[in-house]
Amino acid sequence: MKKKPIIGLLGGIASGKSTVAAQFASLGAAVIDADRIAKDLLHDPKVIQQIRGAFGEKVFDSAGNIDKQKLSDTVFNDPSSVRTINSIIHPRVMEKTEMLIEQYQAEEGIVAVVLDIPLLMEVGWEKRCDKLVFVDCEEQIRLKRASKRQFFNENLLKKREKFQISLDKKKKISHYIINNNEDLSELTRQISEIFPVLIS
Repeated sequence: MKKKPIIGLLGGIASGKSTVAAQFASLGAAVIDADRIAKDLLHDPKVIQQIRGAFGEKVFDSAGNIDKQKLSDTVFNDPSSVRTINSIIHPRVMEKTEMLIEQYQAEEGIVAVVLDIPLLMEVGWEKRCDKLVFVDCEEQIRLKRASKRQFFNENLLKKREKFQISLDKKKKISHYIINNNEDLSELTRQISEIFPVLIS
């Protein structure tokens, strides 16, 4: 069976990577969403235990569940906390991702595997991809989109991106660039042009 191309998505926070991933999915690709895997992991007893050990009760709500907002506030104020949470969550996310890649490679009807992983390059997974697509979006537009999300503001966006590899570097290593400064129909047009090339 012919190996399906693995397509990695790169871009800044709120640049529209998930929207691009959804468009790829509508064209027959399987999307692996690392954020969703990470969120599911927050219900894993072993992960809960490790997070409690690392950050204490302050990141839990009154019912004893992890409070994502409190965890985020705690983690993104300190580089060593970012490293700690990454060491708990990332290996498990990557393990699950490898499992899904294998599964999708064997499934008929799937034409490509798309990795929607926020820290794709930071964890060295760009090497695992056959093609890299950068979703380019102006900072002002990203801020506007991010501010529509609960609890997100300019300060938080800048703080989070400080822990990531620069967008210039990500753009430079990408094979293709999709511009997401306009509306969805323009995005769809670009994707319909680029997708046949990605899977050829």
